[in-house]
Amino acid sequence: MIEVCPTITASDLHEYRKQMELVGNFAGRIHIDLMDGDFAPTKSPDLSKTWWPDNIKADLHLMYRYPLDYLDTIISLHPNLVIIHAEAEGNFRHYSKVLHKHNIKVGVCLLPETDPVIIKPALQLIDHVLIFSGKLGYHGGVANLELLDKVKIIKEWNRNVEMGWDGGINESNAKQLIDGNIDTLNVGGGIHSASDPAKAYQTLRSITDVKT
Repeated sequence: MIEVCPTITASDLHEYRKQMELVGNFAGRIHIDLMDGDFAPTKSPDLSKTWWPDNIKADLHLMYRYPLDYLDTIISLHPNLVIIHAEAEGNFRHYSKVLHKHNIKVGVCLLPETDPVIIKPALQLIDHVLIFSGKLGYHGGVANLELLDKVKIIKEWNRNVEMGWDGGINESNAKQLIDGNIDTLNVGGGIHSASDPAKAYQTLRSITDVKT
């Protein structure tokens, strides 16, 4: 099943609530960007302040240099999925073991310049791989469709892993991404900057419905 996940990317709690209340009116699954001001140049509200409506499935994207420092908080929030960066620091096998023990899915994000071979040894521990084509800590960006080559490689290694895309998604390129084996479309500016965000979301959903 292909899903459209509106992205929450906020620098303060007021903006976080505003974005969450907006997409909470129509989304079933969301993607929450969290930045540490180090790995990512911007800083979001603390992870401990993160929340979402009970009826929504939430994925956390931790743009943190040391994500393992936040394991206890992650477990207390119990999201659907937590995505950390392949370029981050820490013992990934320990991290994935702890999250899976608490029935939380494990994801890894690859920056545009990162070769997917870096995650190959641990791919059986990974539920979701996020292909990043955006700008760390900001809505918007350009969908560099050449990065779909990474999807092909990863799917050859593990055809069951869920593939996500972050950056520059709109109604013009959504079908190309889906045809390129992207399962989850994480959409920021394409929804939040639209004159009618709910309509923009439904338009993308209609494209995925045709594919599924």
